[in-house]
Amino acid sequence: MATAVEHAPTVVTPPAPAAESASVADPGPLGLAAFALTTFVLSTFNAGILPKTVEAVVLPIALFYGGFAQLLAGMWEFKKGNTFGALAFTSYGAFWLSFAALVKFIAGDLPAADAEKGIGVFLLAWTIFTLYMTLAALRTNPLLIAVFVTLSLTFIALTVGAFAGNSSITHLGGYLGLLTAFEAWYASAAGVTASTFGHPILPTGSR
Repeated sequence: MATAVEHAPTVVTPPAPAAESASVADPGPLGLAAFALTTFVLSTFNAGILPKTVEAVVLPIALFYGGFAQLLAGMWEFKKGNTFGALAFTSYGAFWLSFAALVKFIAGDLPAADAEKGIGVFLLAWTIFTLYMTLAALRTNPLLIAVFVTLSLTFIALTVGAFAGNSSITHLGGYLGLLTAFEAWYASAAGVTASTFGHPILPTGSR
């Protein structure tokens, strides 16, 4: 007579989760590049280098690159556990999306007498946000500190220019925005080249 044989249950050990660095690439260079390019294009108009009549070309860039690409970078920063990067990229991505909506759907319908005040309070709110992000950036690295300091100055100049209706101050904000864009591009280039070469290529001032 055959005897029944009890078999011990087979224990299947789940595979160890992949290291975070291997599963999620650094989203910082993407977020910085998207921010830099969109800021550069808009700042050429704010500085008076290009005529306002063709300023609408910034809207698709603000929507897709400055907006959606930065939002994605922010979500990946959440995945990596980087609170500063997540807040910065998600918020400035939303800034560009709201800027595109403001210019496309709202600005043209604002009363002429109050339009500058409306734009001014929009910029003032982002100035306040940028100032406390600059404080937080002091614990990051010299490149990001430089980006946030000049970005704060950019928003301050644009805010004052909007409330005062002073094009000269707005032009100053445009030139400060160009400087901010080049700093952000440099930080993006430093990050992506360090990743692809396996070691830092561009000096960043970090120890």
